[in-house]
Amino acid sequence: MTPSPLPKRRRPHHEVVLVSHRPTLVFLTVCTKDRVQVLASTTAHRVLVEAWKGATAWLVGQYVVMPDHVHLFVTPGEEPIELGKWVSFWKRQVARKLGTGIWQEGYWDRTLRDGESYAQKWAYVRDNPVRHGLVNAAIDWPFAGVINEFNW
Repeated sequence: MTPSPLPKRRRPHHEVVLVSHRPTLVFLTVCTKDRVQVLASTTAHRVLVEAWKGATAWLVGQYVVMPDHVHLFVTPGEEPIELGKWVSFWKRQVARKLGTGIWQEGYWDRTLRDGESYAQKWAYVRDNPVRHGLVNAAIDWPFAGVINEFNW
């Protein structure tokens, strides 16, 4: 008997709700088109950081740039816009410098509920290069960092 095919992955429902009684922190994953490995370089890393620093509607905290995707934590800036518009903006900025057509359509996001959730997600993200066999220790991965410090 042949196993039935896996269901197609549905696109996530993007709806970040800003609340006044706690910080809003979103975990994002953005992939390259066809998972082409073009991001783990000094040039791509610099271009991504420049784009994130220039796109201030959302502020980037900790991040890891993998060969075919990026993980980052973001929070609304002083004048936030819809998250999808912000992602599209910096993806265009990066594509202008690294080449058009490098990004997969869309992104994955998850609004974090508390500081523990943030710590767990960051531990996962930080160790991603180790799990992929790119380095022996997360500290050795050169394409990671923090732009803004977020205190939960």
